[in-house]
Parts: sequence; C-alpha cells; structure tokens
Amino acid sequence: MREVLLAANWKMNTTPNEAQALVTQILPELSDITDIEVLLCPPFISTLVVADLLKGTPIRLGAQNCYYEDKGAFTGEISPAMIAEACQYVILGHSERRTLFGESSHIVNLKIKAALKHNLKPILCIGESLDENENARTEEVLTTQLTQSLADISSTDVSNMVIAYEPIWAIGTGRAASGEQANATIGMIRQTLSGTFGVPTALTTRILYGGSANSSNITEFVSQLEIDGALVGGAALKADEFVNMIKHTIAVKANEV
Repeated sequence: MREVLLAANWKMNTTPNEAQALVTQILPELSDITDIEVLLCPPFISTLVVADLLKGTPIRLGAQNCYYEDKGAFTGEISPAMIAEACQYVILGHSERRTLFGESSHIVNLKIKAALKHNLKPILCIGESLDENENARTEEVLTTQLTQSLADISSTDVSNMVIAYEPIWAIGTGRAASGEQANATIGMIRQTLSGTFGVPTALTTRILYGGSANSSNITEFVSQLEIDGALVGGAALKADEFVNMIKHTIAVKANEV
C-alpha cells in the first residue's frame, strides 16, 4: 500500500507572520494525524518559522525549489544543503518554474540529484499545456519530461521520490481534470516508470494529482486506484479548506480498508 500524501504548495504567498498564523490554525485539527502523510511547503523565508511550529507533530515540511549546487556565487539561490536541516521534501520542476523561469528537464534532473544527495525527497512535477492536451500530445510530453528529469537516477531513488502530475491547464484555473482523466494519465505515467525502472519501482512510487484540487473534488481524486494524493495550491492557503481536504481523504482511505 502506498501512503497517501497531501502536500500544500503555498507558492509566493504568506509573510512569516501570516505563515505562523496559518499553521497555528491548521495544527489543532491535525496534531494526531496518522492515516495519511501531510506536507507543508511555505516560501523559503518562512521555513524555519514553520519548522519550529511543526516540531513534535506528524506534519512534514518541504521547500518549493532548490539549486543544484551546495554553495557558491549564486546570488539569490537556495541550496539543498541549506534546506535539508529543516525540510524532508522539496518540490522540483513545477510548471511555473519551467514556463516562467525557463527551467529545462535537464536542470530539473541536476536539482533532483543534488536533493537526493542531501536525503531530501524530491516531488517531481510534470504536466502538459492546454494546447498539448488538445492535440493529443499528453503522453509524448509527459514521457519526455519524466525520462529526461529522471535520467541516470537509480530505481531505488525513484521509488523514494514522489511524482506530481499537474496539467498546466488546470493549475489555478478552477478547471480541474476529472478523477477518471487524472487516473488514466497517472496510470500511463506509472506504466512509463515500469518500462524504465521496473515494475516494483512503478508500484511503490507515489504519484499525486495537482491542479485546482479542493475540498469539493478531493474525494473524486483520492478514490482512484492510481492516484496517491494531491499537490494542493490555492486551497491550501485556507486553513478550513485544507483541513477538510485532509479529513475527506482520511474518510476515503478508511472505507477502503
């Protein structure tokens, strides 16, 4: 059984004081969560604030990005060595990094290797644009992103990573994929992993859905066989909304036992 993961990507939102307030609202509802894994990924500036608040709780902490060098003359960048003291996860290859900041899958690959070196769990994001989706290029695009981003990475390391399928046309648009659509695409991603890294790796690697996921549709996603949770954007910035997503997810998993 793959453990379900709900990961909150706060993106460029919340000051340190706002991050503290948001976590303080969330914690009372989640302090004894054991049925699923919950992850918060605040902006870099709030990492240590949130880390202190999460001490002694089951909630994990992640970063939204990292560079591929440990240190050096890279003004404005954050290295995996810097975040590894507080974080367990790091999001890499998000579509906003790829499209807005020009990150190629080769750069993402370097970042994954650097993160793994510091025992961070990468969450590799892949996804197709609306044009690519409408022109039946989803499989081609995702396969290319996946194979290039995971080049020269061992099966063992891949099985300890997380993949997040985030169709670009669904991120922040309110236009989520249906549960069946997401499940079929994630099933294809798992088949690609199987062909490259072997069946055991494909079966143990967690694959999330991301893109306008919220408390109204999370049940539709996590009840699907191939979907192992969600990477949540805007909905994770509202304490009640995110807590309800977690509760709905736990209820679905409880009924499957």
